[in-house]
Amino acid sequence: MQPMIFLQNGESGLIKRIGGAAETKRFLAGLGFVEDAKVSVISRINGSLIVNIKDSRVAINEDMAKRIMVQL
Repeated sequence: MQPMIFLQNGESGLIKRIGGAAETKRFLAGLGFVEDAKVSVISRINGSLIVNIKDSRVAINEDMAKRIMVQL
């Protein structure tokens, strides 16, 4: 497992754990970041990630991406 921030453009992984406060976890769950969801990195812009999750494109900042643990 590794933080999602380490995925390169075009790489995918399965979300295995989400860290942080309960409010952060709820916010991410609302965007589709839940355990066993597949996430793919589309691009990086100024430290933020543009990812594809559940057929949607979402931008998240570096701090959020560090809290999401994925398995390749």
